[in-house]
Amino acid sequence: MPTDFKAATLDGLSRPGADLQSKFVLVGFDGFIDRIMHAVRERHGFGDNFVPFDTLKAFGERILAASGKSTNVELFLLREQLGGNGPLMARAMLAAGVPMRYVGALGRPAIHPIFADFAQKTAALSLANPGITHCLEFSDGKLMLGEPASMEELTYARLVETVGEAALLDLLRQSDLIALVNWTQTPRMTEIFNGLLEQALPKLPVRPRRFFFDLADPAKRLRDELRDGLAAMSKFQKFGDAILGLNLSEGQQTAAVLGVPFMDVTPEGIRQSAAAIREKLGINTVVIHPLDGAACATPDGTWWVDGPHCEKPAITTGGGDNFNAGYMTAHLLGLPPPCCLTTAVSVSGFYVRNAHSPSLAELIQFLKEW
Repeated sequence: MPTDFKAATLDGLSRPGADLQSKFVLVGFDGFIDRIMHAVRERHGFGDNFVPFDTLKAFGERILAASGKSTNVELFLLREQLGGNGPLMARAMLAAGVPMRYVGALGRPAIHPIFADFAQKTAALSLANPGITHCLEFSDGKLMLGEPASMEELTYARLVETVGEAALLDLLRQSDLIALVNWTQTPRMTEIFNGLLEQALPKLPVRPRRFFFDLADPAKRLRDELRDGLAAMSKFQKFGDAILGLNLSEGQQTAAVLGVPFMDVTPEGIRQSAAAIREKLGINTVVIHPLDGAACATPDGTWWVDGPHCEKPAITTGGGDNFNAGYMTAHLLGLPPPCCLTTAVSVSGFYVRNAHSPSLAELIQFLKEW
């Protein structure tokens, strides 16, 4: 593998055999309406004439200062957009040209208008109404305030009832990648995992397939619940390559629950931590992506790539989902792990700068200019 990962990635994405149209992806099962907002620090007039809290740290200090008293914080709505880890990842893969089907919480009985175009492009089936996330964005992070009550309706029984048992088996059979994301906000996701493991996957013919999992910050969930969820994810390795994507915080929480050490937060330390988590779970791949780059561990070794830093992002909500989409798009093309990482940080880097996911041509151009 050449040490110049960017050049190798460009070659892999540009080669004539890089055919995404021959692949098929199934993504599920969440769905949220994202309300992208700024918290107002100082208002100078009407409308958008204000100074926002620039950092999450400064916003937190304002909240802490109100302890024992009270405070009032204005939230200014920048835009509403489709959200949820599943729809954002799926939309990013769609932009790259990956055929797919989405099954999730997009509106019931009718698809919510904010998902209409996405639902049409993915021939989506909806299991429940979407949740709502109030996304407060800052230069040093974001605060996600969620209303996920409708996610409680997502069960294996609802999945089979809505899709149909035969149709579900057919979807699973034809899928090169099955992405099951937002474990944290889907309270019965472990139950869905077990339903698939016990009632569906054993009926499928043996073929190469990938399973991708995303936790979505499990801090609010009980440690035993997380341990059970991770144990269920590891069982998918029997039916294909199981890949777990984690941001830095999720990686640290996962390591703690599994009882493995999380090394220092350096490229080498994160590589070692990814390898320790992978070995403990017995799965094919663990990816950990902090803000400045990303690491992965596979049976063939560990890698780290730096990311394209963005001083003032246009958007941060969905950056991780675009990272996941980039990694799995490259994986579908058969690119080696460091090239999957390079594609992932590039898709995310393009997204946070432009507030939309790149086409394959836009991704290649971004890589050339980075």
